[in-house]
Amino acid sequence: MACAEPVYRPRDAEHTVLHQVVALHLEAFLRAAVEAGDGVGLPQFVEREFREFLMCGVFAGGVARFRCEDCALDHLVPFSCKGRGFCPSCGGRRMTERAAHLVDDVLPWVPVRQWVLTVPYRLRYRMAWDHGLSRAVLGVYARVLLDRYAREGRARGIEGGRTGLVTVLQRAGGGLNANLHFHTLALDGVFSEAPGGALAFHPAPAPSDSGVAEALATVRHRVRRLLVRRGLEPGDDATGPVDKLPEESPVLAGIVGACVQGRAALGPRAGARVRRLGSDVDLERVTSRGPRQAHLEGFDLHANVWVAANDRAGLERLCRYVLRPPFAQARLRLRDDGRVALELKTAWHDGTRELLFEPLEFLERLAAMTPRPETNLLICHGVVSPHARWRERVIAYGRRVPEPTGSAGSAAPPAPSPGGTGGTPTPRAWTWAALMHRAFAIDVLACPPAVEAACA
Repeated sequence: MACAEPVYRPRDAEHTVLHQVVALHLEAFLRAAVEAGDGVGLPQFVEREFREFLMCGVFAGGVARFRCEDCALDHLVPFSCKGRGFCPSCGGRRMTERAAHLVDDVLPWVPVRQWVLTVPYRLRYRMAWDHGLSRAVLGVYARVLLDRYAREGRARGIEGGRTGLVTVLQRAGGGLNANLHFHTLALDGVFSEAPGGALAFHPAPAPSDSGVAEALATVRHRVRRLLVRRGLEPGDDATGPVDKLPEESPVLAGIVGACVQGRAALGPRAGARVRRLGSDVDLERVTSRGPRQAHLEGFDLHANVWVAANDRAGLERLCRYVLRPPFAQARLRLRDDGRVALELKTAWHDGTRELLFEPLEFLERLAAMTPRPETNLLICHGVVSPHARWRERVIAYGRRVPEPTGSAGSAAPPAPSPGGTGGTPTPRAWTWAALMHRAFAIDVLACPPAVEAACA
């Protein structure tokens, strides 16, 4: 009889494709960066991300030890690197942790719509390095969405209506290209306040294709004005933008610029496009124009994904999607010739199914998607922002009081609140065991022989 209770097995980090490629080629990549930068290599935070990743999940880097009280079996779990760039394991934990926090402690029981904004190539390059500029562009985009919901509420007789947004800054596209874009979860409607202080939520009708196009046109117009004010686009008296990134890190500037264009920056293939593998490859560029999607001069806005108010499981899946790591380990393949193949999640319109990287090209992509330290990649606006006057009442709207979690000795309770106290937990309150139970229904602290014996 098959065992219905899953058993946790620690990952074998050192034998994954990603770990092998980084371990074998990191020193050569760093030397190539130093040579390309005339003695000045990559920023320290990028090199540190690589070196700490090589110790992630490796037993030599330290372990946590658990002992079964029944059979005295030792259970060893290696430490993680807690990287924010490309580590699939740490990115997966952060995805699960933050998604649980958003569903349990931030997003009220109202319908949610996902809006996705992509910007032109020239802007992706600057935003990949300049976090202040990316926050400014996000502020313009967020105000357009907040104003749109408020205006739509006024058209239905709802004065003073407000909504909230939670935005995740994704730094990479599906092909590991530098593509900083915004995934925004919007409360799909507006809150209004009654004379007694109670809040009421008014769902919004689904946006029309023309409505999405109008919102995108407004975003494009305001972003261009922002760039002119900052001297990043030529205005009436400006001669053109000045790129400050090469002054700070010329090597990373070249890597990011090439990564945006889908080209290599270092090594013998510098300037060449990434190789594509697929059937009937057609280089003609095709732009998708599906329902509730608009494309204008490199700007693209999509708003066709929607989750109902009571579908909390669907909302958590959506939160995990917008918070996902840049790629999954299972999509990487190491070829016999030493090159790295990345399988695309879905085939591109030109027939491409895999991208083929030389090892140095692959490490370039990992370096380009590594964020600067202390940059916030999850940002709230409107009624769910940290200092919003209605925040506490909004996040409690429609929320059910959590039921008792059962015995206090449970190792990994599946309750929404990891502490089981009914208070408002923070993301740091989640334990590793509770996250694994929530994501995979696995009790990681259970003794494997005991579980297997019970299933025999």
